[in-house]
Amino acid sequence: MKWNLRLAAANRGIWKASELRRMLAERGVEMSVGKMSGLWSGQPNVLRPEELDAFCAVLGCEISELITAEPEAVPAPQSRTQERSSAVGQDGAVVDPTRIVKPRARTGRSLPPR
Repeated sequence: MKWNLRLAAANRGIWKASELRRMLAERGVEMSVGKMSGLWSGQPNVLRPEELDAFCAVLGCEISELITAEPEAVPAPQSRTQERSSAVGQDGAVVDPTRIVKPRARTGRSLPPR
């Protein structure tokens, strides 16, 4: 995903993060200077839905203007032969990733911690 906050803000004549932060505060969304700086200058680590709604309300835009999908950035799936050849165990032996692991049946009580 590509985060386009600065572009969406610039299209509406907002050039400073502090100005957008003030506008958000007027809408009841208080945001720390650090979080606003992170959202302004890069990809968001965390973004609550109400914050996204506030950005859209303040900027008068749709979510699609703030977030753009980049499907070409997702790696293509590996074929089954590539998956098997890439799985290596601790001793260097090739491990079959399709091996089914079955849990052992528990009988009796568990032992207390040592």
